[in-house]
Amino acid sequence: MKISFFGGAQEVTGSCFLFDSGQTKVLVDCGLFQCPRFCDVRSQEPFPFHPKEISALFVTHAHIDHTGRIPKLIKAGFSGKIFSTPPTKELAELMLSDSLGVLEKEARHHNEPLIYEERDIAAALKLWEGIDYYQKVEVGDFKIRLLDSGHVLGSAMVEFEVGGKKTVLTGDLGNPPTPLLRDPEVVRDAQVLLIESTYGNRVHENRPERKLKLERVIEDTLKAGGVLMIPAFSLERTQELLAEIDDLAESGRIPQVPIFLDSPLAIKATAVYKKYESYFKKETHRKIKSGDDLFRFPGLRFTLTTAESKQINEVPPPKIVIAGSGMSTGGRILHHERRYLSDPKSTLLMAGYQAAGSLGRILQDGASEVTIFGEKIPVRARVETLQGYSAHPDREQLLEFVSKSKDSLEKVFAIQGEPASCLFLVQRVRDYLGIPAYAPKYGDTYQI
Repeated sequence: MKISFFGGAQEVTGSCFLFDSGQTKVLVDCGLFQCPRFCDVRSQEPFPFHPKEISALFVTHAHIDHTGRIPKLIKAGFSGKIFSTPPTKELAELMLSDSLGVLEKEARHHNEPLIYEERDIAAALKLWEGIDYYQKVEVGDFKIRLLDSGHVLGSAMVEFEVGGKKTVLTGDLGNPPTPLLRDPEVVRDAQVLLIESTYGNRVHENRPERKLKLERVIEDTLKAGGVLMIPAFSLERTQELLAEIDDLAESGRIPQVPIFLDSPLAIKATAVYKKYESYFKKETHRKIKSGDDLFRFPGLRFTLTTAESKQINEVPPPKIVIAGSGMSTGGRILHHERRYLSDPKSTLLMAGYQAAGSLGRILQDGASEVTIFGEKIPVRARVETLQGYSAHPDREQLLEFVSKSKDSLEKVFAIQGEPASCLFLVQRVRDYLGIPAYAPKYGDTYQI
């Protein structure tokens, strides 16, 4: 079997991996290339393979850097089956429809054609089938099943069996323990492993520290009379933060102030989370059964419409605003940043990975001035980072994950990480476990 890497190779976006047994071709993920733009120019380029030759597409999870070119794949002639868990399908529909609005704006601004249209999303959904974890699917000579990766609701690893060899692609893994989801499943018998490496060279804050830091940042900002802005990813990060703030509020550890969830996508995604509570871990189920609504608490307001969003400006500080996008590459958070980044009483709190080139990374790296909507904004607000809220494992967790299959592994490929991260992980796997490990580049093909 050959594996070709057409995205997510020494980079964190554009996830796209082609598996070719010689008889059957299967794709895993077809994500958007992002940064510095929401839709980077490479997303405009033709696919480096023939979409009509692909028998099936398996989707690890709904984030747009894993799903954002699926409608383009349809437009280019793909007509095979698309498989994912049911919540991933529902969340992906939300993500793709939401992203289309951003794509339209960028296409107009740069005078470029749209990479897909609404009808292509509809066509993709007609081909899309929701399958449960462990349900075996046969595609040509491939036997494939999905395993729980614990990253976001419905996220999955993809396990291939072909020619008597087992290959596992992790997609994005979770960072346990989390308030909502189960831990990633343990893989013990893979011969080939493709593992994410987003934080392959970093160590996270531990969970108790991250919650304490969240509490302190909230308290400090509210005491100063400022606005706490949290650029949040609509899937999982927002729901985790709501669950954490719910606990802090109900236990009286933070004062009651207006808290706005100012993201239509996050609001709709939260409704999907409530629908699929069976995917939550046991402890969370017990809280829900006891009557605790994790996504509703005193002070929390959902601002779905543009008019409701604008009304946030009329509410005087102190207040908390959670808004997309998570890397400040678009969305409503930009309006709040333009308004409050110049306020020394306010705080911008990063609660996740900021890709190189994104406005979030520029702010995280200490910029004294940024440009938002063509306006120069001085940065006087505090800029804080909560690494412990990452939905990705750190270098120690990644090495531990690989080590579970050390007796059977023949090859390890580090994917979905910037060069420094994936190369660091590769060297650790070689040095600590003695397993051949590689960090493929875009367009590389390996025979396994």
